[in-house]
Amino acid sequence: MLDTDFRTKLEALDVGGGRLLVAVSGGRDSMVLLDLFRRASASRHLELVVAHVNHQLRGGEADADEQHVQAEAALAGVDYRSLRVEPEADRRTPNSRSRPTLEEAARNQRRAALLSIADQCDCTWIATAHHAGDQAETVLMRILRGTGPDGLAAMADRSPDGRWLKPLLGVMPAEIENWAKRHTIVWREDESNRDRRFMRNRLRHDWIPGLSETFNPQLLRTLGNLAEAQRRDLEWLEGLVQQAAKERIEMGPAGIRLAIDGWTETPAALARRLVRYALVEVGLGRHVTRTHLARVLDFLELGRAAGRDKRIELPEGVVLRRVDDAFLLSALPTQKGIDGH
Repeated sequence: MLDTDFRTKLEALDVGGGRLLVAVSGGRDSMVLLDLFRRASASRHLELVVAHVNHQLRGGEADADEQHVQAEAALAGVDYRSLRVEPEADRRTPNSRSRPTLEEAARNQRRAALLSIADQCDCTWIATAHHAGDQAETVLMRILRGTGPDGLAAMADRSPDGRWLKPLLGVMPAEIENWAKRHTIVWREDESNRDRRFMRNRLRHDWIPGLSETFNPQLLRTLGNLAEAQRRDLEWLEGLVQQAAKERIEMGPAGIRLAIDGWTETPAALARRLVRYALVEVGLGRHVTRTHLARVLDFLELGRAAGRDKRIELPEGVVLRRVDDAFLLSALPTQKGIDGH
């Protein structure tokens, strides 16, 4: 049934009649994804390109993964491309606040590499092998790290621009495992996936099985349903934020101007989302915390009572201050101001 469900999913995602890049690491999940796309390509009128990204973190094992994917692509008669990246290079910065973890650096470089290959090969879509287990792990990781409601939406099966696809996102790991065994899929095991130093691996091998056995055998599906419900709510909320932003936020060459009046009357949830929207637009997406949101919102709620000599200093040299009949959010790297609180 997996191949039938897979074709139905591609139809629902409106994927067909073009070139599609399949991201293949060489592991079981991505090899099954390649097999499913190979079987569905004719009926969906898809021309496939296999892409492999070698992170060069496991020496000869990583090279063997690359060779395996290349060989399997040749057997399938599919175009093959690869790129090598160096995640450690992104971590060579003296600024510990902006230094990504190794996992973050690898993910960012992998994404950039796949986009580069897709552009070179004129691929409309990029498909990855994330499944229901990955979704459940992502939801739990965000809860444990203190996410807000938006974080519960986790991953979507299609990116907002329609280019990135996760057609296996609703598929249970057991279904993928059974397909691989039934069709004698050959894959490579990455021993780092069992390294308990990584939080995701502890969740996958220890905590989720324990929670499933003790509390809910359908835990993966339950967490997936939670993410899907939250994502649908988030889509609706983002529409409200976009509409409100047109009335209260103005982008300009000097920075982002925010309305001076009406913040105390704006529902708190909407006001926080508008503040986050403005902070992300000014380039602070990675640095926004609840504390920043609260401080900025407190300042905005002062309205016309906010003194012109007061301002809020934010990360990366960004400052919020009162100017004429508005608040201005902008970068002033050469000046130091007085904190408004």
